[in-house]
Amino acid sequence: MIETPSFPPLLAGEVVPNNMDPFEKAVSRAIAGVDSGTVFYSEAGDNLRAALVLAPETPLEQAIQAVYVAQIGLAESLGALAPPEVPVHFQWPDRIKVNGAICGKIRYAADVSDPGAEPKWLVVGIEIPFIPHGDDPGANPNETCLLEEGCSEVTPMALLESWSKHTLLWLTYFLDDGAERVHREWRPRCDTLGETVEKPKHGVFVGLDEKGRMLLRDGPMTETISLIQFAEQV
Repeated sequence: MIETPSFPPLLAGEVVPNNMDPFEKAVSRAIAGVDSGTVFYSEAGDNLRAALVLAPETPLEQAIQAVYVAQIGLAESLGALAPPEVPVHFQWPDRIKVNGAICGKIRYAADVSDPGAEPKWLVVGIEIPFIPHGDDPGANPNETCLLEEGCSEVTPMALLESWSKHTLLWLTYFLDDGAERVHREWRPRCDTLGETVEKPKHGVFVGLDEKGRMLLRDGPMTETISLIQFAEQV
């Protein structure tokens, strides 16, 4: 029996065939004018693939920070469903880490790329592996899945349901209180903050500015790098 997720008020779910990418479906439907708050998802049991359509009423440089909201929503969902000893962290701009290894990602796209332009739509998606891909789970030690991290009791639909609720809650905080509250919640979960990184380029990741841009210091110079640069092209 297929588990059917329950979505909170203001969100509505739409299942897509398992051979179809929910993110791509969400983008195509957003272009056609689907309602904001629609969550497209696959019922496949090997991973969670879902995408939420938003209709921001702010410039892209503000709206794009919904990426951080989606990450926080996912971390809180795993915190509620997974064993308490399973740590969840972020790797800027879009990776999710469980027990120190990459375990899925956030995907996002909008109909504009100009930071000052107001997008008609913004799609934010998640992809979280539940079982190992391939015959040798240890082939990629920097990657993991929820089954390998002791989360065998967590199902994709239960995680989707929880993610939708926590993400909606944090979207409300974001709209009501601005980005700083989101940043305060996000920073402690980023395990490369304060560290030297090589991606997207070499430097010390010293924080986020008020627009959610990465602050990367290399010697005496500090530059800003926007999430917008890493949005998927549609």
